[in-house]
Amino acid sequence: MVTQMNDEIELKEALDFISPASLTYEEWTMVGMGLKEAGLPVTVWEAWSARDGGRYHKGECARKWESFHGSTKPVTESSIFQLAYSHGWSGPAGHALDWGDELTTGSSRTEGQLVDPRWVESHDLALPEQWDPVDQLRRYLQALFEQDEHVAYVTESFMADDRRRPTRGCWDRTAGQLIAELDTCGGDIGKVVGDCDPEVGAWICFNPVDGTGRKDANITAYRYALVECDNMDLGRQQAIIKQLELPCAALVYSGGKSVHAIVKVDAPDYTEYRKRVDYLYAACQKNGLTLDQQNRNPSRLSRMPGILRGSQRQTLLETNIGKSCWDEWRDWLEAETDELPETESLADDWDDLPPLADALITGVLRKGHKMLLAGPSKAGKSFALIELCIAIAEGTPWLGRFSCAQGKVLYINLELDRASCLHRFKDVYTALGLPPQNLRNIDIWNLRGASVPMDKLAPKLIRRAGKKGYTAVILDPIYKVITGDENSADQMAKFCNQFDLVCRALDCAVIYCHHHSKGAQGGKRSMDRASGSGVFARDPDAMLDMTELTPTAAILEQLHNKAACRVLKDMLDKRGHADAYGPDDALSKSRLLAIAKEHLGMADLRAIDARIAAAQKLTDSMTAWRIEGTLREFARFDPVNLWFDYPVHKPDTGLLEDLQPDSDYKSLGTRGASKRWGNKDKVSKDKKAELDTAFEACMMDGKVTVYSMAEYMGLKPDTVRRRLKADGGFWIDGADIGRKEPGSAG
Repeated sequence: MVTQMNDEIELKEALDFISPASLTYEEWTMVGMGLKEAGLPVTVWEAWSARDGGRYHKGECARKWESFHGSTKPVTESSIFQLAYSHGWSGPAGHALDWGDELTTGSSRTEGQLVDPRWVESHDLALPEQWDPVDQLRRYLQALFEQDEHVAYVTESFMADDRRRPTRGCWDRTAGQLIAELDTCGGDIGKVVGDCDPEVGAWICFNPVDGTGRKDANITAYRYALVECDNMDLGRQQAIIKQLELPCAALVYSGGKSVHAIVKVDAPDYTEYRKRVDYLYAACQKNGLTLDQQNRNPSRLSRMPGILRGSQRQTLLETNIGKSCWDEWRDWLEAETDELPETESLADDWDDLPPLADALITGVLRKGHKMLLAGPSKAGKSFALIELCIAIAEGTPWLGRFSCAQGKVLYINLELDRASCLHRFKDVYTALGLPPQNLRNIDIWNLRGASVPMDKLAPKLIRRAGKKGYTAVILDPIYKVITGDENSADQMAKFCNQFDLVCRALDCAVIYCHHHSKGAQGGKRSMDRASGSGVFARDPDAMLDMTELTPTAAILEQLHNKAACRVLKDMLDKRGHADAYGPDDALSKSRLLAIAKEHLGMADLRAIDARIAAAQKLTDSMTAWRIEGTLREFARFDPVNLWFDYPVHKPDTGLLEDLQPDSDYKSLGTRGASKRWGNKDKVSKDKKAELDTAFEACMMDGKVTVYSMAEYMGLKPDTVRRRLKADGGFWIDGADIGRKEPGSAG
């Protein structure tokens, strides 16, 4: 019996935080079903629903109640509690701790909450001892209006839906005229505004009108908004309004269940008025004032002070309380609720500085910090991040250059299907020649087709990963979770803040990759190549940028020579002739070939030709890359040159040192068409070389399509089609692309 009574008290307390006027029909019905399932009578639902005067119809709750027959999965009181939490409820007050309850330390306030309504001390309204209706209305008008502004008010009502409602009212006089008439009315307020039904009261519009009506279109200054809460006792309403320091021009007791706060919003136009009212209502909601959402419009009526309403008086309680204006109040509220740490003196820690976080990637990134890997399409960024996962899991160097601290890593796969992702990890392990000794150090979260924006993903990630002990979380790629316009510094700053949230909550590094902007990148600084706002480059603690290098004919010849030497040495070794060549011989294709002809048979020599051709073809598919770093915690390292030999990156042995990334020929000159665009023949050759490079790069994925080349080149598919047709060296079949045979007529 005691437990049931406690449940009933908590349910009624939760309902106090839910305004029926703010709910959909389905939510309203859900509340009724939850109350019935909890064993409460229909009168509880009836009394709560009556607070929505606009939609409440007597008897409707009882009729609907009879249709609730229960189900295998009934709506319970938990649904009501959840709805109350979303409306600012903080849970039942005075709840006794049970053995299974969890103790928490620190602030339990939600973001933006300044007042905990459970701890607000209630008190009686401070009603004036002397009742002077004329003085009440005069002070109200003086507080809200200029002398020459028209005032709209209503003193008559009509019956609708079993209740009295205001008529259109009057708006033909200014505040100055009304005040002058009040001064000469001899204390009879009815002579000025007209007699009203004392059982109903009277209403007034708190914003000035143009003298022709009292609709939103007639409002001449968007000066005030109405804050009204009718779901708690009057003293607590007034106390919360004062604790929130709302900039009130007037505070009026309605003569009923609510205190009306006429809040200064001072909006320059209707659009800004709506924004400020939304902000105001959200702030009140978070602090326990569940507001009637129908009061948002600027022409809304409030209660006119100085008028009787039944046995109560519509009373002006105070004028000009709280902060002086909207801007002052908003700045104060945000300062009080920003949850930011306090400032500290450098002198306090000068002699005992806190230790720096250990390095996760030596010379590049510390544990708990952020890193961005940027590069164009087909640079193998995803493979590089998979290589990084393996390096952290196994405690081995990354890219053959950067030592990594061993730890557990979470790889968030946003782009590949599950099977492809798992195969990639195994392929990379195999290509690196590493035994998979620490696979338990790698967790994969496959979110292709299920990804959500980063501001929604971050809390889910924190909840799931909180106790896993990850050293690093890697997101690949971030374009799948970007919120907002990537060219907006403001929006991207908010987006990148989510990474900080994850770093702090999980005490781990966050590593992610992003793509380059369109065009050649060689003429830009490494930190300016990433697409979108410069926030991407400036936000992380370490930014590594990959740019492509174009090998010269001499470099390609050396690669071909090395490939041939590998094949020849392998064949000689297998046939037992490893002692037939020396160190110098091993570096020359021609010398090894001569030795092979002396020691091998015709069958082996014929096989060698085919194997050399195949090895050199694989060499041609390799692409060259340079990684440059922009670091916050470490000195900049020398550029690292790599070959992407699918599916892994391999350190260069010095062939690429003197190469420079391609620059955009359009940006090389400064004046004149010839300087800006260069020689037309050279431009044509550059375009052909660009097509050839893109085609060869896309061959790594097997079939080449218009779309894969468009992605690689940063162009639209139609543009790629036109350039391929103009080049004449390629055939196009639908979306598929191939090279024409030499001598083909097309």
